[in-house]
Amino acid sequence: MGDMEDVKPRKIVFVTVGTTCFDALVRAMDTQVVKQELLKRGYTHLLIQMGRGSYVPTKSEGGNGSLAVDYFTFSSSIADHLKSASLVISHAGSGSIFETLRLRKPLIVVVNEDLMDNHQSELAEELAERKHLYCARPQTVNQIIADMNLDSLVPYHPGDATPVAKLINRFLGFPDD
Repeated sequence: MGDMEDVKPRKIVFVTVGTTCFDALVRAMDTQVVKQELLKRGYTHLLIQMGRGSYVPTKSEGGNGSLAVDYFTFSSSIADHLKSASLVISHAGSGSIFETLRLRKPLIVVVNEDLMDNHQSELAEELAERKHLYCARPQTVNQIIADMNLDSLVPYHPGDATPVAKLINRFLGFPDD
């Protein structure tokens, strides 16, 4: 019976890069310093969806004060992984961001600086300014994890699109209903 008291609840960090190649994020998450910081914060498992990347993270069973680490390339749906996560670390794709925010999961968005037209950083920075998420770069993700206060994040509430729809309808010459 004493063994049951020693079982720690699973706290999963789910990392997603979407369908892209974002080796810089996968490599950053695979560093010992990031893994140690996650352990310090009480996380027990790290699951990395590595997409098209060529960098393969180191798997670990966990135990003996280490983080359990696993990875995969693609999945037909990441919804279950998002739902079971205690923390999500994601690329800056709008689909991943808004799906995570809708589930009310704490989120760190890591901007891929290698992308040519990086409009995604604008979205991530705006949502971070509104305190819905944290925004990082691969080289700052460890510091963001160390400094984050998840209680300070503000839940995201999708806005009412009615005023925008009315404005568009008026512009197109349709009557206000």
